[in-house]
Amino acid sequence: MRSLTARQRQVLLLAANGNTNVAIGNWLGVSPHSVAEILTAAYRRLGASDRAQAVAIALAVGELGVHQIHIPNEPREAAA
Repeated sequence: MRSLTARQRQVLLLAANGNTNVAIGNWLGVSPHSVAEILTAAYRRLGASDRAQAVAIALAVGELGVHQIHIPNEPREAAA
């Protein structure tokens, strides 16, 4: 596994905090397609197949810190 680039880490962190590709693209001034490409490259580097797995691996290997993940203010309803 190779380390993430600074941009991949930035985009994955925004995704980990619940942002969509559109929102991330607006925040960074790039297209949602560019965000998807950056995330795909990050998944490859981490050996992940999706966002959740990429975030979990990034947390486990120290690419992201648990202190960087923000808990939403509103409590979520328990899944039925």
